[in-house]
Amino acid sequence: MIVRQLGRVDYSPALAAMRDFTAARDAGTPDELWVLEHPSVYTLGQAGRAAHILRASSIPVVRTDRGGQITYHGPGQAVVYLLLDLSRRGLTVRELVRRIEDSVIDLLLAHGVTAARRAGAPGVYVDDAKIAALGLRVRHGRSYHGVALNVEMDLAPYTDIDPCGYPGLRVTQLADLGVPIAPAQAGLALAEAIASRLGSNAQLRQLRQLRPEPDCTA
Repeated sequence: MIVRQLGRVDYSPALAAMRDFTAARDAGTPDELWVLEHPSVYTLGQAGRAAHILRASSIPVVRTDRGGQITYHGPGQAVVYLLLDLSRRGLTVRELVRRIEDSVIDLLLAHGVTAARRAGAPGVYVDDAKIAALGLRVRHGRSYHGVALNVEMDLAPYTDIDPCGYPGLRVTQLADLGVPIAPAQAGLALAEAIASRLGSNAQLRQLRQLRPEPDCTA
């Protein structure tokens, strides 16, 4: 499992790069996890309804092709994108979601925070406040998009939306739970936890441009 730490990347180029990678990969392409942050942006999933945007703001809204409703990404949030061949791994989407959630729960427990999933509402919660949101897209048995963990960020933009389509849903983050960890460190730790839950070893590779590399494409 190759892990790429990409720093802060605008959402639209990251989305284009995930699509390019997924379209170009073949049966021998290694799976990858991309660890990054985004500048402030709201993303609206395939079934997303504009009614869940409560107030207009200067933060852009991008329509995207993952599942789910609206969410917020911003500096201080650790995002891990999972570019996986599910067919090769024998994974269903439901099982992948469960393993992602378990990975977040594992990471939080390692820092003394008890978290849980919620039936019918993908993601991870601490005392009924959402700390991690996830959404995936699968094409021809291959996934992209992934999970976003709130680490140390400005949570105010969540008040202008119904997070994940749930009116009044509270959100929280590691900093407010007394966990002193940097977003980049949290992202790498989460990627390692995901790789472990998928039965793989995480191999950290160098920073790179968001384009498929010759050794990873047909």
